[in-house]
Amino acid sequence: MTTATNVILPGYPTPSSQVHSPTYTAAPQAHEFRLAHNPRLNPTRPSREFVKQTKNGGVSLRLAGQDDHVTLPVYGFGASVEGALEVHKRDGITSVEVQIEGTLMMEEVAGSGATNCKLFLNKTILWVKDRVYEAPCPRSLPFSLPLPTTFSDGGKTYPLPPSHESHLSGLPGFRAKIDYSISAVAVKPHTIPHAVKSSLLGGGDWAISTPFEYLPRTCPSSPLPPPLVPGQWGIIETLQWKVFPTLIHANQGGHDIMVKFYLPASRIFCMHEPIPFHIMFSSSAISLAAFIPLGPMVTKSSKTQHTKIQLMRQTTVDVRNALILGTRADIWRVDCIGEGAFRHAGDGAHWVAFSGDIYISPDIKVGGFRAGGFSTKDCVVLSMTPPDLSKSPFKELRLTVPILLVTDSYVGDGSGSGGPPSISSSDDAGAFPEFA
Repeated sequence: MTTATNVILPGYPTPSSQVHSPTYTAAPQAHEFRLAHNPRLNPTRPSREFVKQTKNGGVSLRLAGQDDHVTLPVYGFGASVEGALEVHKRDGITSVEVQIEGTLMMEEVAGSGATNCKLFLNKTILWVKDRVYEAPCPRSLPFSLPLPTTFSDGGKTYPLPPSHESHLSGLPGFRAKIDYSISAVAVKPHTIPHAVKSSLLGGGDWAISTPFEYLPRTCPSSPLPPPLVPGQWGIIETLQWKVFPTLIHANQGGHDIMVKFYLPASRIFCMHEPIPFHIMFSSSAISLAAFIPLGPMVTKSSKTQHTKIQLMRQTTVDVRNALILGTRADIWRVDCIGEGAFRHAGDGAHWVAFSGDIYISPDIKVGGFRAGGFSTKDCVVLSMTPPDLSKSPFKELRLTVPILLVTDSYVGDGSGSGGPPSISSSDDAGAFPEFA
């Protein structure tokens, strides 16, 4: 038999009044710094609500997490539509449901007709009347409906497209719209059998709906590279810049001009920032001298420029979204959404170089996307158009380089890793549709 022995354990030292647990804050303090941060995952959300009420005052729709003074609710990638449905007049209501949906509408004027495509539909029943207990409908019914991140079309999966609308006037023409909405219905059967729905009879369902904007945020996976610098023999190339070579062909037996057009290698740019570029022309001194009146001009006016760098957007609509006799029967429009401004960067005996920036229109809110037969693509176009081809010493030039526009700037603290993939080699200029 063993005898229990009392063992006195060592005591813990009394904590000093100067020792305390650290205080954690959402943002770094003066002596701290972030190792990584993704602003799209920031827990801080707007605290305001978007509120809409039916005309008869029976139902109110309250959507949480919205900014002040928004005309429509706005949601981003992977967001949930959260809020509450408030029922002010509850008598006779037997069920309440809410749904969110995305719709693609396309119509070709004097073309292949029209089509409506459901991108997604997410609905849920918030409340159903219990026939045993006869409890009334709750005054407030909270809900949370997640937005999908993708949709399927023709057996393929695509990212859910942003809210967008476009049209082309004339014949042929088109109208296309990607629309998102939330709606709720409080079912209130009629007390009179087979009665027509009417507020005068005190019956009928109470429905409320509002469109909302889906604007997913994207950012580059890498920052813009340092600018290129000229050397003795021209621009000194680096791997961070991709070169697109081409020729300006001479007329009447003159010397052709070699053109090297440089863009950052990723070709992914924030739509709210200028796009940097470099360009170099190389040839004989005589050809370069003859090219001066046609070459880039350091001026703010693009009307007098014969050599231009523009950002172009092609919007395409194809109602059938299929090949007909081996070709697509689509309708498209092209818009200039950005203009380049030149700066003289250097020159030598047989070369001259310019740098500059493409300034994007502030009206641009979304990047390129594809949703069924509705798509947008962006590209940088370098062109040189002589005023009179019959008298010009050089033929015209047109070079097209596809790019991708994103909503946000690169943030150099780890958040860029979630950006879109780089443009693949299959998207090189040769594979991109020519603009007319």
